[in-house]
Amino acid sequence: MLTISLILLPLIVSVLLFFMKGQKASQQIALLATLAELAIALIAFTGFDKSLAVNYPLLIDWLPKMGFSFSLGMDGISLLLVMLTAVLTPFIILSTFNRENKLPASFYALVLMMQAALVGVFTSQDGLLFYVFWELALIPIYFICGLWGGENKVQITLKFFIYTMVGSLFMLAALIWLYTKTPAPHQFGIKNLLLVIPTLSPVEQAWLFAAFVLAFAIKMPLFPFHSWQPDTYTVAPPAGSMLLAGIMLKMGIYGLLRFVLPFRGNTLSTYGPVVIVLALIGLIYGSIIAIKQQEIKRLIAYSSFAHVGLMAAAAFALTRDALAGTIFQMLSHGVNIVALFFVADIIQRRTNTTQISELGGIAKQAPRFAVFFMIAMLGSVALPLTNGFIGEFLMLVGLAQYSMAVAAVAGISIILGAVYMFWLYQRTMYGETKPASESFTDLTSTEMLVAVPLIILIVVMGVYPKPLLEIAQPAITEILKYIH
Repeated sequence: MLTISLILLPLIVSVLLFFMKGQKASQQIALLATLAELAIALIAFTGFDKSLAVNYPLLIDWLPKMGFSFSLGMDGISLLLVMLTAVLTPFIILSTFNRENKLPASFYALVLMMQAALVGVFTSQDGLLFYVFWELALIPIYFICGLWGGENKVQITLKFFIYTMVGSLFMLAALIWLYTKTPAPHQFGIKNLLLVIPTLSPVEQAWLFAAFVLAFAIKMPLFPFHSWQPDTYTVAPPAGSMLLAGIMLKMGIYGLLRFVLPFRGNTLSTYGPVVIVLALIGLIYGSIIAIKQQEIKRLIAYSSFAHVGLMAAAAFALTRDALAGTIFQMLSHGVNIVALFFVADIIQRRTNTTQISELGGIAKQAPRFAVFFMIAMLGSVALPLTNGFIGEFLMLVGLAQYSMAVAAVAGISIILGAVYMFWLYQRTMYGETKPASESFTDLTSTEMLVAVPLIILIVVMGVYPKPLLEIAQPAITEILKYIH
C-alpha cells in the first residue's frame, strides 16, 4: 500500500484543488500534501530492504486475459527518483508563495497531478502502466506552460507537446511489439518484456533499440532532439521550469536504464557508441552555446542540456562506476537545477529582467542571496565537497574505463561549465550596480525556507554520498546482469 499511497495522495488532493478558489488556501493545501508525500517517501526510504529485488510491491489484475496488470514496486533506482520527486516538489510549491498566479488552485492541482504521474513512472512494473503514467505526466506540464508561461507560450508549448507525443508513440509501438513476442498468454510486465529481447533477430532488436532511444532522447533531451528545450524552459513559469528540468527530464534517463541498457550483445555494442557520440556532441555544443547566452534562463537551459549529455554518455559506458555516477548525478542535477531556476526567478521578480547585460552589483545589495547563488553554482560546476562532484567524478571514471578518448572529451564540458557559470555569476553579482538591480532586496524568510534546505542538500550529498550510492548498487548489479 505504501507505493500506491505515493500516487493516490497527490492525485486525490489535485482533484480536490480543482474545485477550490483562493490562492492562499490552495497554496497551503498543496504544500501540506507534498509534505505528507515526503513523509511517506521517507518511510519508504528508511524501510527499504536492499536484499529484495522489488520493495513495496502491489499487484492488481487489470485486464488479466490480456496480461495487463496494475503492478507497482521500487528497486533502488526507483526509490531514489521517488525521493527526488518528493523532496523537490514542496520547494517548487514554496517558491511560488511570493508570486501571484491566475487560477492558483488549478495551478497547484496540475503540479500535484504531475507529481503523481512522475511517481507512477518511476514505480511502474508493467509496461503498459509505465506508458500510461508517462503520457499522464505530459498533460499537466503542457497546461502549466501553456496557461502560465511567458511570451509565445502557445506556439512553444505546442512544439514541446508534439515532440514528446511523437516520441511516446515510438515507445508505445516498441512496447506492443515486445508484448506480442512474449510467450502465450502474453504478459506486459517489464521483466517479461525484457526477457524477450535476446530471442529477437538483430534487425528486430535494432528497430526496438531505435524506437526506445528516440522516445527517451526527446524527453531528456539528447542531441539533435533538443530544439524544444531552451524555448520551453525559458517560456515556462519558474515552477514549470523547475518541474521540467529538476524531475521530468529524469524520466528519459530512467527509461534508458530500464528499457535500453538491457539490450544485450551486438545491439548495444553496435548502436551504443552512436548514442555516446550524440551525447558528447550535445554536451560540448550545449556548453559552448551556454557561454554565448545573454539571458539567464536560456543559459541554465543549455547548461542542463550539457549535463544530460554527460549522463547519457556515461550510461552507455556500461560500467558500474559510470552507472552509479549517472544515477547520483540525476539526483544532484535535480537539486542544483531547481536551485538555479529559483535564483533566476528571484532575479526576475526583483528586477523585471533576466538579461545578463542589465544586471550587476547584486552581491552588495543582497549578500545572503549571493551566497545561495554561489553554492548552487559550485554544485553545478562540480566543486569537490558538493553533490555535483560525486556524480561527475564517477561518470568520468566510468567513461575512462570505457575509453580514455571519450573521457577526455567529456572532461572538456566540466571546464566549459565553469566558464559559463562563473561568467554568469561575475556579471550579475559583481561589477557596477546597474539601474535594474539598484533596489535589489535580500532573501525573504519564505525564500530562505527554499534556499537553506537546497544548500544543505548540495553540501550533505557531496560530503556523505554513501547511503544513496549503496541503495542504487543492487539495481545496478541487475542491469549489469542483462548486459553481460
